[in-house]
Amino acid sequence: MNNKNILVTGASGFIGSHLCVALIEAGYNPIGVDNLSNSKAGVLEKIEQITKKKITFIQADLATPQALKECFAAQPITAVIHLAAFKAVGESTEQPLRYHSNNVIGLLNLLNSMNEFGCNKFVYSSSATVYGIPQRLPLDEEHPLASTNPYGTTKIIGESILRDVATYSDDYSCISLRYFNPAGAHSSGLLGEDIVEKPANLFPVMCRAHLTPEYQMTVFGDDYDTKDGTCIRDIIHINDLIDGHILALEKCLGENTGYQAVNLGCGKGWSVLEIIENFEKELGESINYKIGARRPGDTISSYASTDYAKKYLGWQTKHDLPSICRDTIKYMRASGAR
Repeated sequence: MNNKNILVTGASGFIGSHLCVALIEAGYNPIGVDNLSNSKAGVLEKIEQITKKKITFIQADLATPQALKECFAAQPITAVIHLAAFKAVGESTEQPLRYHSNNVIGLLNLLNSMNEFGCNKFVYSSSATVYGIPQRLPLDEEHPLASTNPYGTTKIIGESILRDVATYSDDYSCISLRYFNPAGAHSSGLLGEDIVEKPANLFPVMCRAHLTPEYQMTVFGDDYDTKDGTCIRDIIHINDLIDGHILALEKCLGENTGYQAVNLGCGKGWSVLEIIENFEKELGESINYKIGARRPGDTISSYASTDYAKKYLGWQTKHDLPSICRDTIKYMRASGAR
């Protein structure tokens, strides 16, 4: 492969920034695209600091087809890794039209630009939310798709579009990676998940509860049918998740995969309270939290079967929950927090 240009949408986000580092380290040339609506341009400097290489970055919105065409026209693109999307479950129940407009129309615009410029290698950021309320556990890729919230619905629609594109094309390669819950941070302490501006995911919320004495995090429900009444979640280290992307990219580049869906999770579930307890143990302090009402759209228990990822991609996790906690805390402290 002579051309190693890989277009990465959502490049300055939590997952995108880690992915750009990994792509550079693997010998690829990431072309970053982001509208910076939920990230900061300063992340690009951290990528350069880690890799000693400045990436090509284009500030553009997937809602603007012309901007996407200009991205493809500026340089040849071998493959696309599509991460850009709104992803907060709770917010999606409050703003369903906004989520469909961004996540579905943005995907269509991107695919149309790829088609126009003859790019047919695609790795898609999907989600375990496509399984809805589990009928069996662990969740494998053959589990029926359903949704309990608009965010999950947009991912099901996205996968359906991609399946159609690949099915009716002779040489299309597309792998949808169904994430469970990525957390942790880069080993340098320079890259991690935002812990300051309206964090929604559990780990940055725990960081905020530690950093801000007046802030009390909420555990959404303790009356579920689980061992301690709180929801069960599969947590995967960001570095393991990124390894899965590199393997999926190389699979797409090496053969005609058609359409494939692959879980990326740890393969084990922890309750929310267990996760908090592990975080407190690594932190050496308690964090301020309260028990609140159940949150609309949440599933009770969700964790992955990773058998297919091991078989198809040769992928498996290398990090455990304590290491996820330690790396998150390292990033929190490196960010100037106590």
